Amino acid sequence: MRDDPRLPSSPGFWRSPLRGPWFTSVLGLVLLVGITVLFVTGLVSYAAYNPGLSPVNDQTPDKGILGFYLFAWPTHPHWLYRLNQGVHVTLGIALIPVLLAKLWSVVPRLFALPPARSLAHALERISLLLLVGGALFEFVTGVLNVQLDYVFPGSFYPLHFYGAWVFFGAFVAHALLKMPTALRNLRHLREEKNDLVAPRPAEPTVSRRGALWFVGGGSLLLFATTVGQNFDGPLRRTALLAPHGGDEPGSGPNGFQINKTAAYAGIDAAETGEDAWRLVVTGRTGTVRLSRAQLAGLSLHSSALPIACVEGWSTSDQWWRGVRLRDLAALVGYDDDPPDVFVESLQARGAFRKAALRANQVADARSLLALYVNGEDLSPDHGYPARIIVPAAPGVLNTKWVARMTFGDL
Repeated sequence: MRDDPRLPSSPGFWRSPLRGPWFTSVLGLVLLVGITVLFVTGLVSYAAYNPGLSPVNDQTPDKGILGFYLFAWPTHPHWLYRLNQGVHVTLGIALIPVLLAKLWSVVPRLFALPPARSLAHALERISLLLLVGGALFEFVTGVLNVQLDYVFPGSFYPLHFYGAWVFFGAFVAHALLKMPTALRNLRHLREEKNDLVAPRPAEPTVSRRGALWFVGGGSLLLFATTVGQNFDGPLRRTALLAPHGGDEPGSGPNGFQINKTAAYAGIDAAETGEDAWRLVVTGRTGTVRLSRAQLAGLSLHSSALPIACVEGWSTSDQWWRGVRLRDLAALVGYDDDPPDVFVESLQARGAFRKAALRANQVADARSLLALYVNGEDLSPDHGYPARIIVPAAPGVLNTKWVARMTFGDL
């Protein structure tokens, strides 16, 4: 059966003249750099959620040693998360053609018989299966998350987090094993004979360099139709493959991108009216309840900050105005040492209807409970009557339709 050219386990089944060590090595080295950047920016993105702060933020409670690198997420520079997620998502999408080409170039090895010729060969095959399976899992779940299409079971955050560690572990092992061979192949344009080279190749229709240009063109096309979601204005219209591409949703001061409308979140206008809505603030000295008019009567401050989400889209800096979080902490007994804060939304359900912020985020003078944006009241879709806005924080931690704030160590 191994020599029957009608079966994929036979070397004669695979006849493309493009396959070979040099072609595979070029793709492998591109992925070595790109996937390393993806892994690092992915870990940074996870750290930005402050997963060690409170169970409400932590979607991976059993991470154990995998959380060794976590640190208090900074508020400087204010565009840090915007840059990180823009790189992570845009690069990940642009690498899809390279990944598919790489998998195509080595697919004969997945069908090779016998499955294991030795213990070392068996371990190599297992690592290869983890590598291929992990790559497909990470890229597929990542793209589905970007498209806001949550068809996979469970929460995206733990699935993507644990999948990343499995995939990257197999990726590092594979890279260490294959790097010397890859570098040697790149130094010699003349192909060595190995199991990737077809014993009876078909007539070529394109050169290997032409195939690489084709793959690179596909990556460039995906880049060009995705990167615009990181910007406002005409460039956003080029983001044809991004949910937040195209024109801005409306015009005027509130006419910039949103991730979740008030209707989607189930916000009842009766709850947000001046007579009904009160902000409940709790802390060391007790609880205060403030109407929107009372909040507007406090000392107000302004901050120019973007909104940046895990899906990779972001806005330019918007001009927010409201009450500093540290001033709200002072109302309930924290004059000089603002602590962490637990924020709850009017939103009835959803993973991030509650969120926690670190003390350094509360203390930053740019962190606001915003009442206005770009000179006007917040619109319902942007969080009226009040929303959180914090520099460098993921969008989901900038809670909209805030109902309650509890200050204290979490």
